[in-house]
Amino acid sequence: MTTAFFYGFTLGATLIIAIGAQNAFILRQGLLRQHVFILCLICALADALLIAVGVAGVGTVVAQSPLLISIIRICGAAFLFFYAAISLRRAFNPEAMKTRGNGGSDLKTAILICLTFTFLNPHVYLDTVLLLGGLSAGFDGPGRLVYAIGAMMASFVWFFGLGYGARLLTPLFEKPRSWQVLDCLIAFVMAAIAVSLLLDVGTA
Repeated sequence: MTTAFFYGFTLGATLIIAIGAQNAFILRQGLLRQHVFILCLICALADALLIAVGVAGVGTVVAQSPLLISIIRICGAAFLFFYAAISLRRAFNPEAMKTRGNGGSDLKTAILICLTFTFLNPHVYLDTVLLLGGLSAGFDGPGRLVYAIGAMMASFVWFFGLGYGARLLTPLFEKPRSWQVLDCLIAFVMAAIAVSLLLDVGTA
């Protein structure tokens, strides 16, 4: 059982801990100290749901539908380009952003953006539903459940660690230039992911 949990946790952490649109958004909200708990919870619960779906065997079914995967990729790329443009506009805004109180969004908007980053990101499905779900086949019965719990736990640890750990960087982000660099980096990462998604359309 311990081996199954460790394997699930390690693999889950490896797939989650990567620079991506969702992580960049949580990092930014963590620096702003706005809606951190609810957004981290949404991300972690979404991963848990998708991991459960994958372990239940749905990942195999999705993998057999190239058209569905291509549609998800196109929609995800469109949104990422849109948010990259917003990040660039923010970066070139002459107003200095502060780490508390300014430059954020209301809770409803933040949740909507968070859900969009989560469910319009094809890599989320590929990592959680297909890969994590597929590899669960190496365990039987209770072992598969423990494996899934390990992978889910990795998601909770990562997102809450990222969201609340971001405040350690607050002194650095008191400088407007740091916000400009962060927003430019976010724009670059999201645009790069969007391009990679479009290049992969039709290759599934």
